[in-house]
Amino acid sequence: MSVTEANDKKTVSNGPRRDFNIIRLLLEGRAFFALIVIIAVFSFLSPYYFSLNNFLIMASHVAIFGILAIGMLLVILNGGIDLSVGSTLGLAGCIAGFLMQGVQLPTFGVILYTPVWAVVVLTCAMGALVGAVNGVLIAYLKVPAFVASLGVLYVARGIALLMTNGLTYNNLGGRPELGNTGFDWLGFNRLGGIPIGVLVLAALAIICGIVLSKTAFGRWLYASGGNERAAELSGVPVKRVKILVYVFSGVCAAIAGLVLSSQLT
Repeated sequence: MSVTEANDKKTVSNGPRRDFNIIRLLLEGRAFFALIVIIAVFSFLSPYYFSLNNFLIMASHVAIFGILAIGMLLVILNGGIDLSVGSTLGLAGCIAGFLMQGVQLPTFGVILYTPVWAVVVLTCAMGALVGAVNGVLIAYLKVPAFVASLGVLYVARGIALLMTNGLTYNNLGGRPELGNTGFDWLGFNRLGGIPIGVLVLAALAIICGIVLSKTAFGRWLYASGGNERAAELSGVPVKRVKILVYVFSGVCAAIAGLVLSSQLT
């Protein structure tokens, strides 16, 4: 073996060498470094900022956006966009407040007070319905995702405004004799010192990670998002995947709305 062949083989085995570049590191991690600077500045300005309790409080608020982001992640991986998540979140809060206030049945002369678990289920079902409308418009009617979700945004926001007349639902704590207490538990209670919203975010993130990495649906999602036509020719149920992705996004928006409205109780 010649010296040239030995050097070529050594280069192939070791792979291409990348020199350390501090400028590239700063550019690629600029968001992380900016976060460190922000934490350092605010910790210097206030002695209460850099504390476990403050970070848990901030985490409970950030969890709302994190839950929305998980649903949006799947939509973007599928090559789409969902502009309606904010209005779906608001509509979820209105639905939850409406149910917690009591549903009047004038025909029977009674007011039906819904337990909290039923409020959560019905609100998530509403979010799934909104997502399904988005998915059907995009998958079957071939409406562009931007246009379809923008239209659903205004519909959801309009329904919420019609329900509340532009006002807010107050006193959602419920009453023990009516069996509808515990709604504020979602927003203020903690398990092991960790806010419920953060735990919900962690659970959704774990479920999403498992689905994307360990299931056939995750592979279908990546395939249809990369090349929809090729995935369809390979036997991937592209339309069904698209609808399920938007349904999941709607459910995540509804869960975020529940957490937010319970924090405002």
